[in-house]
Amino acid sequence: MNNPVPLNDQAPIRQLVVVDARREAEGVLALTLADPAGAPLPAWEPGAHVDVVLPSGLVRSYSLCGSPQDRSTYRIAVLLTSDSRGGSAEVHQVGVVGQDLSVRAPRNHFPLVPAPAYLFLAGGIGITPLLPMLRQLAADPAAPRWSLLYGGRTLESMAFRDELTALPGGEVTLWPQDTHGLPDPDRLLAELPASAAVYCCGPEGLLQAVQTSAEGRLPAGALHTERFRAAVVEEAPVTGGAFEVELRRTGVSLRVPADRTLLDVVREAVPGVPFSCEEGMCGTCETKVLDGTPDHRDMLLSDAERAAGSTMMICVGRSVTPRLALDL
Repeated sequence: MNNPVPLNDQAPIRQLVVVDARREAEGVLALTLADPAGAPLPAWEPGAHVDVVLPSGLVRSYSLCGSPQDRSTYRIAVLLTSDSRGGSAEVHQVGVVGQDLSVRAPRNHFPLVPAPAYLFLAGGIGITPLLPMLRQLAADPAAPRWSLLYGGRTLESMAFRDELTALPGGEVTLWPQDTHGLPDPDRLLAELPASAAVYCCGPEGLLQAVQTSAEGRLPAGALHTERFRAAVVEEAPVTGGAFEVELRRTGVSLRVPADRTLLDVVREAVPGVPFSCEEGMCGTCETKVLDGTPDHRDMLLSDAERAAGSTMMICVGRSVTPRLALDL
């Protein structure tokens, strides 16, 4: 249900204009973006997100939560967080009608796969990548059974709730924490039909609870998750030894010491290389590997993609082999 998308160093950037900005919930601002000349935008499928280059130069990834059938606009939603590294605060400050933003073409690491039934679990702003999936299923009379449990701190903090409850063909349950407490993943997964697909996006606590419940209960590959932040680890990750990186297109070779990231070193020779989260979870820095074996430390690539070793996230990845060649 999803076609491959180009890697970020090949995906074009275009200037889009904010044509609508509205508060969808407490702290959630939804922006609608369009080409200033009215040109159609690149196609995308549910689960895709775009990189937005903010006026300050920060690059942030946001899930597309509009309609893939609408090639005239993109819609994103941004939660203003107290621990923001600057991106969400800037969007809320500059996200007004008429503002120009640079946007990279969509890519998708969270596609909707065919399944006989679906369970969607969303927490807070994690509803954004799931909304187009639900819309697609709701529009298909032959779509399999689906249900959504959507949780948030309060009802007022939950974006798109009216849009969601109006969808036909499935079951939507709103679960505000202040009145309902925390949801019970064990109960939800126990009631699933065989071979159902589970999609989960939200805060780390929700993802960890669902993953724990899924162990031994769901078959391999049935759980699909997307994180907006890196998982918390008990110990600091091992940095790894030094290695050489060849930037084939640039024509230089650089040494990556044990105490520096591959991204940091690459940016000395290619300062414009795209990156955003620096935690291996957004895919902005995905880069083709031409030679060598990557040491994958991201949270996006599948086991098969890791084994193939054809791409890597250079913000967290390193090298198993003494030398690595990248298409940069």
